[in-house]
Amino acid sequence: MDSRLQSLIDCSRVKFGLENYFLKRHELYREVNLFNETLYTFCMEWFPNGVEHEDEDTNPEGTAVIELNLKKDQYERVIFVGGKSYANGVRFPNHDRNQIFKWIEEETGLTYGEYFQFHKEEEGRLYFKKCINDIPLSPSSSIEIEVDQDGNLTFFSMHGPFPSEEMIKEEPYTLSLEDIEHISKVQLQLIEFPSDEQKRLIPLYAMEEIYIANNGKSTIPFEFIVNGRPPLEINKTVYWDSVAEGNPFKRKSISLQENITIEQAFSCEPSLETYPITESEQEKCVAVVQDLLCREYPSDSGKWILKTLHSEKGFIHAILRMNKQDHRVFQRKLTIIIERKSLEAINYIDNKLMLEMFEHYQASEQVTISKEEAFEKLKTRFELKPYYVFDPKQGQYRLCGKLDCHYGVNASTGEIIALRDL
Repeated sequence: MDSRLQSLIDCSRVKFGLENYFLKRHELYREVNLFNETLYTFCMEWFPNGVEHEDEDTNPEGTAVIELNLKKDQYERVIFVGGKSYANGVRFPNHDRNQIFKWIEEETGLTYGEYFQFHKEEEGRLYFKKCINDIPLSPSSSIEIEVDQDGNLTFFSMHGPFPSEEMIKEEPYTLSLEDIEHISKVQLQLIEFPSDEQKRLIPLYAMEEIYIANNGKSTIPFEFIVNGRPPLEINKTVYWDSVAEGNPFKRKSISLQENITIEQAFSCEPSLETYPITESEQEKCVAVVQDLLCREYPSDSGKWILKTLHSEKGFIHAILRMNKQDHRVFQRKLTIIIERKSLEAINYIDNKLMLEMFEHYQASEQVTISKEEAFEKLKTRFELKPYYVFDPKQGQYRLCGKLDCHYGVNASTGEIIALRDL
């Protein structure tokens, strides 16, 4: 055992009172965060003494799973499986919330009330969020903690980045729905929603949610925030003139499990993901995509658009969409996975099979409601809520309004429908 890892193991045993446990497994893994930083995590799985458990894919009740961020020397996740603890470590007598808040401050280096605020309590678990002047962040930053009836820590988790003040561009929120009505009209779109209950497609005018800058002049697509980091936009229609020669494409298995060395982890070696996809790599990826399509979809020249490229776990994911789109909520999508070192395609994923499950659904009824009529029906239900949204282009959190609506208008009947009911 490397002496540096052994030191972390010994410290964890003492800190969390794991005298009644033995270290069953441990591993190193890494991920790239929102700020394009490579973070290495040391994960330990401690089994209770005397427990016989032969299933390698699960952990017995009472197992302590502890994850430590090596760069920050900070525990980011502590889970006692099944909410059962045999430890003699972190304890909060009488469930004293002040002690809980103080412990979180000591563990995270964050000040309660300034960097995280109490959000809610559900079934004994306390939830905290990062807010700026009561305005939430996107992507969200949260902390969760839970103790058992005796006050023993059974769950702790930090999720998402907790940015410094320098990364947040504070300003008064001035945006209103009246200011961005022109954007609302663009975002209201006619979409066919599948109804599992009715086994038919329903034509619906619904809002495609988006973040709008406080000045009302620019936007940040919602999917960029969901995915963490924006992809590289290509938007190139793929054509070919002749059928590819040679053998058909052969898929290879993909493993997202990286073999992280101790030296990589303690030196915080940047992941390949942190490096931008070069122009040379882009050109090669376009050629690889063209070759695969030519082999697997020989009749589809000009039917696919290479939308984006993004790097993930040593691979480049090429995302393609059909050139001609219908109004359905689920669109045809093809993901081609390219090994970044060799720049060879090794696999691809087509969602065609998933879409075929809707082919037996009854077709949509005729559209009789115009977009203008639907807009008038819905506009009192539009929501515009302030968020500080991370803008990767500026490397800062910008004040935005999140435009959304939880209702739609049936384009055949004019009925207002709650989207949650579909």
